[in-house]
Amino acid sequence: MAHFELAIIGTGSGNSLVTTDFEGRRVAIIESGTFGGTCLNVGCIPTKMYVYAADVANTITHAARYGIDATLDGVRWRDIRERVFSRIDPISANGKAYRVNGPDTTAFLGHAIFTGPKALRIDAGDDAGVEITADQIVIAAGAHPTVPIAVSDSAVPFHTSDTVMRLDDLPERLVILGSGFIAAEFAHVFSALGSQVSVVARSNALLRHLDTEISQRFTALAQQQWDVRLNTAVSKVSGDDNEVRLDFADGGHVSGDVLLVATGRVPNTASLGLDVAGIATHQDGGVTVDTHGRTNVEGVWALGDVSSAHQLKHVANHEARIVAHNLAHPDDLRSFDHRYVPSAVFTSPQIATVGLTEEQLKAAGRSYVTKSQAYGDTAYGWAMEDTTGVCKLIADPATGELLGAHLIGYQASNLIQPLIQAMSFGQTVTEMALGQYWIHPALSEVVENALLGLELGPQ
Repeated sequence: MAHFELAIIGTGSGNSLVTTDFEGRRVAIIESGTFGGTCLNVGCIPTKMYVYAADVANTITHAARYGIDATLDGVRWRDIRERVFSRIDPISANGKAYRVNGPDTTAFLGHAIFTGPKALRIDAGDDAGVEITADQIVIAAGAHPTVPIAVSDSAVPFHTSDTVMRLDDLPERLVILGSGFIAAEFAHVFSALGSQVSVVARSNALLRHLDTEISQRFTALAQQQWDVRLNTAVSKVSGDDNEVRLDFADGGHVSGDVLLVATGRVPNTASLGLDVAGIATHQDGGVTVDTHGRTNVEGVWALGDVSSAHQLKHVANHEARIVAHNLAHPDDLRSFDHRYVPSAVFTSPQIATVGLTEEQLKAAGRSYVTKSQAYGDTAYGWAMEDTTGVCKLIADPATGELLGAHLIGYQASNLIQPLIQAMSFGQTVTEMALGQYWIHPALSEVVENALLGLELGPQ
């Protein structure tokens, strides 16, 4: 049985744990799927490459508002797909080759199962498996899409975010089951590129995890772009390779050429044998860790989507940096910083958020003030003919502390960054608004004006 100083399950952010601290030491990397993890292969990077193409298409189809006559003459779906995966697939393949053939690591291609607190069996599917032990083990196995029973039991062909980007042809009619960020992003991509999109949601709004004002604004805009069915329970799923149909409890239905299931993702823990090793998990199946990334079993760590409440690549990268340090410096442990975790939804329009929502502050009984500043009230907003973008800020009126920032509109994911910085480094609203120049007439003035519009008490 081979023994290693470190074994890493998963090659997403877990791949970055092999730092210079482990040069010349025995490290095992275990991967049962595609090298590089969710973000590289089926998540952040390929989806945003599709989103950018969709944004270009939208710019063309909406050019008339600027006095420019333009038509979208066609979309070459397979060329778009090739542009995406001709870049991504080689990165994944090269990453795999480096770990298999490169220095300092031994790669095991198969599924890892705990056989004890510091022992693993790697099953490749074609033999009895390989047994290894390790001084330290990091679980960085990621997450996978959930599929409702009504779909999985129907035997109807469907796609998830893991597969839909590799379709051979752009569907004429796409049905999306789900109302979260994956549903919102793919609805934008496929509709902008020419598909008729229907979104089926159990809830009364899309992106309900957001601040209510932002969720309501987005839902209203989505209803102008797509066929959105709210408060809809699916009673039956039927169809074949040519057509799928969702029947609803209220008697309605929707049909399409392709069904995309976008109902969330869950941690990849069910088949890891965590119970054999005595590793504790949350109710949702995620691995339980402390602020340093340690599980309840000494020497076993976890990071990223398999354990974090934030299924976000930038969070996984942050946690990987902390765990990488802690693995090599047990007497100088560092802690995760999850105080101000931002996120963005690359839909139409973009959405970005950080900090607390109004609803959370109300529930906590905390005093706050808000300001919602329209993009269209700035000079650059005029240039864009923007009528829907908003920068909403929430602050403590007594201290001037920025409590939350919620943006919907063009480049929201970039505009929010100075607000994340201010919260992270303890700048007050006044210090941020008045302590620096804001370029005129850049779109960032919408952030400046929102800050100035917050009605604070004496500071």
